[in-house]
Amino acid sequence: MINNELIGKLQGINVLVTGGAGFIGANLCEFLINHGAIVRCLDNFATGYKSNIDTIIDHPNFTLITGDIRNIDDCKKAVLGMDYVLHQAALGSVPRSINDPITSNEVNINGFLNMLIAARDEKVTNFVYAASSSTYGDSESLPKVENVIGNPLSPYAITKYVNELYASVFYNVYGFNTIGLRYFNVFGRKQDPNGGYAAVIPKFIKQLIRHESPVINGDGSFSRDFTYIDNVIEMNIRAMLATNKDALNEVYNVAYGTRTNLNELVEILKMELEGYDSKIGEVGITYGPMRKGDVPHSHASIEKAKSLLGYNPDFDIKKGIKSSIKWYWEYIK
Repeated sequence: MINNELIGKLQGINVLVTGGAGFIGANLCEFLINHGAIVRCLDNFATGYKSNIDTIIDHPNFTLITGDIRNIDDCKKAVLGMDYVLHQAALGSVPRSINDPITSNEVNINGFLNMLIAARDEKVTNFVYAASSSTYGDSESLPKVENVIGNPLSPYAITKYVNELYASVFYNVYGFNTIGLRYFNVFGRKQDPNGGYAAVIPKFIKQLIRHESPVINGDGSFSRDFTYIDNVIEMNIRAMLATNKDALNEVYNVAYGTRTNLNELVEILKMELEGYDSKIGEVGITYGPMRKGDVPHSHASIEKAKSLLGYNPDFDIKKGIKSSIKWYWEYIK
């Protein structure tokens, strides 16, 4: 939970949010604008939507730059005069990276390097970037702790690990402050339920609302540390405003700290959706083949984030699902 002291520090600061029209980026932009920050959004709308920023597009403290992080000039233009950078721009999805590793590499590695260079040259205070739990790869240890990782299982995982390596080098060589946030299966309002690369929660919500059978890859025993968007906003704000040297130039798990398997997830979704439509409880589940590159289980230790950044997530999966479904019911209907 973000306290009033932290919120007060947002007044008048200049923040660039890359990928600011995407799911996480748009929620960050909205939160920052609503609490007095001056926000610039950089997005090429490859996966983001202008509808995600409709509520703030005309706000006097909000500026949209349509550009691409693969273009260094766009990065330099976007970061000019900024105090902080929240770098969310990326091509997500393990399956997408398997189908098209070249584009994932160009965006997630070349684009990331461009942003590091532009932000370093502009001397921004802190550069906070979206890392990923996929970095844990084939490590079987649970819960996942930041200093124990395995071999990556997909091109996407490789790109996100390379981001961490570049960030470390930029501190060691240039003294440039970064913080990496390893997101664990983030869900919530504004997350796109459509398309072949839709995340599991919005996809299942849409299917259940339409009385369509959700397809689970495998037998449903794979588990995830599903993490509601408001917890992610909290971590970004805490990381951005961090001044403690021990907290800077680190990577942190961003999660709630519990895990839910896919069979359990469907039951939670159906139970909550039945309050809107009783027939949803009768919708069956279809089981399909496992996906390549999928990690069997993810469960994060959040002790490091609690200790060094004061992270205190307010939304467990049930509270997050309840809030999400309220938004999706209006969005999909």
